[in-house]
Amino acid sequence: MRPRTASVPPLALAGGALTVGVGALYLAGLLLTGGQIESGTTVRGVDIGGLSRAEAVRKLDEHLTADGSRELAVRVGDRGATVDPRQAGLTFDAERTVDRAARVGSDPVGMIAALFGSGGDQEPVVRVDEDKARTALGKLAKSLDQKVREGAVGFAGGRVEQVAPHAGYALDVDAAVGTLRASFLRGEAGAVTVLPARETQPKVTADEVGRAVREFARPAVSAPVTLTTGGKRFTIGQTVLGEHLTMRPDDAGRLVPELDVKGLRAAPSVARPLAGITTTAANAAVRLDGDRVVVADDARTGVQITDKALSKAVLPLLTRSGAAARTGEVAARRTPPQVTRESAARLGLTEKMSSFTVHFEPAAYRTKNIGRAAQLINGSVVMPGRTWSFNRTVGQRTEANGFGEGIMILDGGFTKAPGGGVSTMATTMFNAMFFAGVKPVEYGAHSFYIERYPEGREATVAWGSLDLKFANDSGHALYIRAEATDTSVTVTFLGTRKYDEVTSVTGPRTHVRQPERKVSTDDKCVPQTPLEGFDVTVDRVFYADGREVRREPFRTHYTPRDEITCEVAGEDPQ
Repeated sequence: MRPRTASVPPLALAGGALTVGVGALYLAGLLLTGGQIESGTTVRGVDIGGLSRAEAVRKLDEHLTADGSRELAVRVGDRGATVDPRQAGLTFDAERTVDRAARVGSDPVGMIAALFGSGGDQEPVVRVDEDKARTALGKLAKSLDQKVREGAVGFAGGRVEQVAPHAGYALDVDAAVGTLRASFLRGEAGAVTVLPARETQPKVTADEVGRAVREFARPAVSAPVTLTTGGKRFTIGQTVLGEHLTMRPDDAGRLVPELDVKGLRAAPSVARPLAGITTTAANAAVRLDGDRVVVADDARTGVQITDKALSKAVLPLLTRSGAAARTGEVAARRTPPQVTRESAARLGLTEKMSSFTVHFEPAAYRTKNIGRAAQLINGSVVMPGRTWSFNRTVGQRTEANGFGEGIMILDGGFTKAPGGGVSTMATTMFNAMFFAGVKPVEYGAHSFYIERYPEGREATVAWGSLDLKFANDSGHALYIRAEATDTSVTVTFLGTRKYDEVTSVTGPRTHVRQPERKVSTDDKCVPQTPLEGFDVTVDRVFYADGREVRREPFRTHYTPRDEITCEVAGEDPQ
């Protein structure tokens, strides 16, 4: 038997030859380049072929630094700006760019290709500091973001004004980082990059603005409108109409007309004629003839033009044309008086129920404030079962309401405050209520006793904290007369007496306490004489058919009235 000999397959031989060939070519390329950048390699047009790494980095640094400082033009919506790439954290990395272009040792195919051709143009490597990029874009958003602008229609000087709608844009900072990097990499001179943004479309479109102008706005101010009521007429011109007209969008984005009726009726050209048409209802004035009630002056029916009626009359006329078509009737509301010559006796206004007078030392503030309160109270009518309120009737004691600064009690002492002296009116009302026999609902005495008032039978009021109220439980209507002079005020209740007589019985003073002496440097300090504090009970006694039928106690606690001496702050009392 002959010994076997080893054989090599033809394909293996070919492969070995190929391997030897590739190795030879790679070695040849390495020898030829000597570690230099492949010939013909460029980066953004800068030729770095045949250079060493260090030389290529220096050359690219010089050119890429200039390119990397060029500002980028950007736009959001229709607003434009420029971005400094360096402030946005965008720079070219020359070293990494050269490393990528070199491909030495790690790219045999490229090395072999260097024997037959050029390296071509390479993209530079961009380094991004994302924190700086977001910060720069966040600042940019403040100037480029746009709020959505709704279409609108307005009126000025009797003319129509249109506002074109505009979409709103909000820069998407996160998405814009990548867009800004791509723009920086492209480096196209004069190019404007549109940054990504969230868009909001207006609800009121340009078509809706056109419709509103055509169908309402222009006709509305095309001519005056004329209103008639109660046989009288007045005209409202286009300028006045336009001042009080608006068009507001509804939920569907449709512009709807609105009329500022309060503003319209306050305009002189409307307020003057309305003042001659409208009147307030006035009760018949009653007085006493002895103890019997007689009607002195007739009542007057009130005529009012409500805001609703005015709006209902004006708005339909605004879309019409021609003088006749722009004329309409305003519905007037008539308010009957509570008390008339015919109804006075039927309501039970037949006799004097009570009357009480308080005298006071003359002072300008007392005359003004007490007189004003009496004016507001006089003529009050309280129907059966209804409650009368001092604060509701008189209102807040302000200068606008006709009151001035005076002396009042605050925190246990006299002080200056608006409406001082009105408690005299409250005390007079309390006693008229007391002797009329009607039911007290809310009342409060002064903190310390004041000599000119009956002890235990007086009242004070404070806006927002203490009121004087009574309920008319007499079974008939009640009419209040209030009359003031420079030194006195009188309140009289007219109606039908429920009791033959109501009297007062004052008990002894108990729990007597002595005052203290104090010195005040407050700039509103008022000197104060001392008076003891005490408790007292006053019984209201009701009589019918000649005998006592009921007794009602009123208990009052008075603190001592301290002696107060006023001094200037920092002044030596000696």
